[in-house]
Amino acid sequence: MSQYASRQWIARVGVTGTRRLLSSYKPVASATSQYREQRAGADLGSIAETRQHAAFLGALQSGDINALPQSSPLAPSGLNAEDAMIAIQAGFATHLCHMESRIAYTFGESFYTIGPGGEENLGVIGLALRPTDMMCLHYRHLATQIARQLRTRPIEDILLARARAHTVSKQDEVTGGVHCALGGEPNSFVSTSTLSSQCPPAVGRALGLGLSHFLQCSTRDKRAISYVSLGDGSVNNAHFLTALNFAEYAKHRGFKCPVLFAVTDNNLCISLKGYDWFQKGFLNKVTLKTFVADSTNPADIWTTSNAAIKHCRSRAEPILLALKDTPRRYGHAATDRQGAYLTTDEIQQLENVNPLAGFCRSAVEAGYTTMDELAALMSSMEEKTIAAFETAVTESKVDTDSLMSRLQRSELPPMYAPSTTKSAASQEGTSPAPAVMRKSMNKILQEILENHSNVVYIGEDVEHGGYYLVSERLKDKFPHRVRDFPPDETMLIGAGLGFSQVGICPIVELPYAKYLDCGADMFFETALMSWLNNRDSSKGMIFRLQGFGNGVFGGNFHTHNTLHLPPGIDVVCYSNGEDYARGWRYAIRAAQEGRLVMSVDSTNLLNKRHLAGQDGAWKKRFPKPTGDEEQDELAFHSIVEYQQEDVDDSRSRTLIVSYGEGVADSLNAATKLAKDHDIHATVVDHPLLSEVSTGLRDLLQRREFDQVVFADVCKIGQHPFGHMVCQLQAEGLLPQKWQCVGAMPTYNPLGSTITFLNSAKIETAVLDLTS
Repeated sequence: MSQYASRQWIARVGVTGTRRLLSSYKPVASATSQYREQRAGADLGSIAETRQHAAFLGALQSGDINALPQSSPLAPSGLNAEDAMIAIQAGFATHLCHMESRIAYTFGESFYTIGPGGEENLGVIGLALRPTDMMCLHYRHLATQIARQLRTRPIEDILLARARAHTVSKQDEVTGGVHCALGGEPNSFVSTSTLSSQCPPAVGRALGLGLSHFLQCSTRDKRAISYVSLGDGSVNNAHFLTALNFAEYAKHRGFKCPVLFAVTDNNLCISLKGYDWFQKGFLNKVTLKTFVADSTNPADIWTTSNAAIKHCRSRAEPILLALKDTPRRYGHAATDRQGAYLTTDEIQQLENVNPLAGFCRSAVEAGYTTMDELAALMSSMEEKTIAAFETAVTESKVDTDSLMSRLQRSELPPMYAPSTTKSAASQEGTSPAPAVMRKSMNKILQEILENHSNVVYIGEDVEHGGYYLVSERLKDKFPHRVRDFPPDETMLIGAGLGFSQVGICPIVELPYAKYLDCGADMFFETALMSWLNNRDSSKGMIFRLQGFGNGVFGGNFHTHNTLHLPPGIDVVCYSNGEDYARGWRYAIRAAQEGRLVMSVDSTNLLNKRHLAGQDGAWKKRFPKPTGDEEQDELAFHSIVEYQQEDVDDSRSRTLIVSYGEGVADSLNAATKLAKDHDIHATVVDHPLLSEVSTGLRDLLQRREFDQVVFADVCKIGQHPFGHMVCQLQAEGLLPQKWQCVGAMPTYNPLGSTITFLNSAKIETAVLDLTS
């Protein structure tokens, strides 16, 4: 018996338990509504789920136990009346919600019809897990979630929540009406529909749990495990393979990593037959301790899952639970054309396999319930499910304003501060002497780690200082918080996401901008997860992306100048050490509030000393904190204006906007334009790359410039200023004369800088506009 499965309105023993359960149901009035009228007019006989439901309910109502398939006895397994009846109720709810979604789909009221036909008995696992265990489920494993919810929530609430998800009501508690997903509770994490993308963060949570307690930043159960489920087809997906490999690596290194992978084997991946690959091929090469259960046998699921969970928890090591022979009773979704890849006999044979019916028979034979009570329970829940959908379809859907506001998770004030004006040679700050940019970067990372005890710095080759010495000596000062990972960007980013979900605020270093491509889908998942989750209280994170921009070493692979800019991630690129330090103070505050930030480092700037000749202008003083946020920080929407000294503003009618290394190129171009052509330009450093800054909008609204040149470090066609120019033009903020220049739309050859943005291109663009 699960010690966590108590419900006051469920009796602890015998047949009377089911009677008390039924007494909690109150009849729902069958008032005529548009939904019920549409439902009455639907061709229910054409839907496989409704045909099978009628047969199942008819068997229960017949009172003939032999009308149900046989299954193993429950009592010897330790699955008692209380837990068995909760699991059966979860199975009924799973079955009915799926069936109703298929019915509502026929008249355009349901938008998610992927169903758990065949997985209804997995509610048993939800009872074997503790409520404090972390869980992230495959979209077909709904019964596991419902069984766990039944400990604390009435069935009416659960059914309405599922109806809202299927009908994308704005009141959906998990996603707020943007998707149909599982999770959304404090220890139940949302997963997307991307095969096995839920697996790397699950390993991250398992690894991060112990660390978060060591750092004293976690409120989660120290003895919790991380449970994650998927289907057999998804074991071939790179997300799962990288998660499995890292779990095996963690075990090899002796790290505590209590993650339990549960895989249901349908032997059918949508239309691709499994050919027994999972059981006869895949399982033979897995090094993790593996537990195997028959998913049609609830007693076996109970016994085996309890053993797997106990082993995972007691040894804090990764485990694989294989749930074999799981039937996929119906098509993958309502739009699935099973007849194109299965014979009529195969389709019918799969439909007729009903593991939940076998569970019901075992419960009756154990004396836990009766056929009549189960029939009454099913009928009552069916009416409640219809009523839940009837309510959900009347509720409002998401609108454009709410969709955009979902990206702003931070509780910080509006992300804008007044622009800063300075000359190229300014040396503001209070540190002893100006230094190259990487020195300030190292100092601000040290400051952040000192001031924020829940921050960790992870990456590849970061412990010894990294390729550019930016993380030099951090490992010595923070030995438990600066750690190397194997070279797998998918796992690195997934671990960062998992860390953030257990109270840690990670800084994830990626060695080269091009390497982000290797983990791009997991990167996009972090942004999507932030947007998808209606109740996300996770910390955010900072991605530190280096190996960007101009350089002669490594070719395009180490001098990449193309960036990913998904909605929901603040992307910034600073041009000097002073701004970097101030910007990162703001970034870490934003990440602590839940925002996702990517800071892009220009390799050529890390050790840059001079702007022209031996002037030392690009060595900056480190801005020591003063306690004044406006002075200490550089908000994302801020800009920095560089004006030439001793030049009247009325003569500076040309504006050059750039970021990163482009700022230095722009300043050199401005100097040459003034000297050779008496054209005086104002240069604006616009670090924010993910959207147009408020600072730039305010500047352009002053109408002080006759022409604007946008100098973009990225390749033309994939350059951030491209979308900004379109936005500014649509808002009427650009003068008649403007131009955008950038790097060549090709790849960067080794040993050459001919493809990159340079000062000559910027100078030519200005001359073209002023001629």
